[in-house]
Amino acid sequence: MVERRLNHIFRPDGRAFIVAFDHGMIDGPAKGMEQPAETLKKIVKGGADAILTTYGTALRFAKEIEPLGLILRMDGGGTKLGKMGVGSQFYNIEDAIRIGADAVAVSAFPGSPDEEESMRTLAKIIGDAHKWGVPVMGEMVPGGFDSPDHMRTAESISIAARIGAELGSDWVKIPYADGFEVVTSTCYVPAVILGGAKKGSERIMLEKIRSALDVGAKGVAVGRNIFQADDPYAMTAAVAALIHENVSVDEAMKILNG
Repeated sequence: MVERRLNHIFRPDGRAFIVAFDHGMIDGPAKGMEQPAETLKKIVKGGADAILTTYGTALRFAKEIEPLGLILRMDGGGTKLGKMGVGSQFYNIEDAIRIGADAVAVSAFPGSPDEEESMRTLAKIIGDAHKWGVPVMGEMVPGGFDSPDHMRTAESISIAARIGAELGSDWVKIPYADGFEVVTSTCYVPAVILGGAKKGSERIMLEKIRSALDVGAKGVAVGRNIFQADDPYAMTAAVAALIHENVSVDEAMKILNG
């Protein structure tokens, strides 16, 4: 059952293009998410494979996201209006099954003050999910979401990724850093890179994705760089071509620029 559901997220080439669309749990109506339906249609049309999103979006926009694999965000942290402890579990696996999720996602933060709590939450959800044949994406961020650069070296990321695998994650979502081959060569489950905040040029983001794929990454889980793009459809199409057609960055830029 786990394998069947994974096939709704990873294509036969072993790669996955996941659009992260769960930012509303923290930011509310973030730029590009004010009216989700139209943006979601562009993401589908552009060729994404799956969406990582919230219970509310999955519930209210089921028609728009129907062509995509569905990954439900199970946990959460602080919002822009307040603060709560990292690693809080909001939903259970029955909620995920009820809403038709193909997989669930949980964050853990090795090396942060919340290390133990977040890892216990991840381990618990993995155990519960696997009882029902539901795969789990472990979002492994060394030091936490706002960790400084020295916590996000390839060595630190490789440790975090391997911890996610050892806890039972079916694949991991992790930051990218120079020397990324040390991550992919030591993590025995698929690793996809996260996009992070929208900053810099589109070319820089595409170059990062191309470099990660070339050393063994199995795809991406990118959010703001997609739904906050000037043209979310074109950006989705460009990233999809990088992942599944192995185009060059120059060719991806041509797709992005029409």
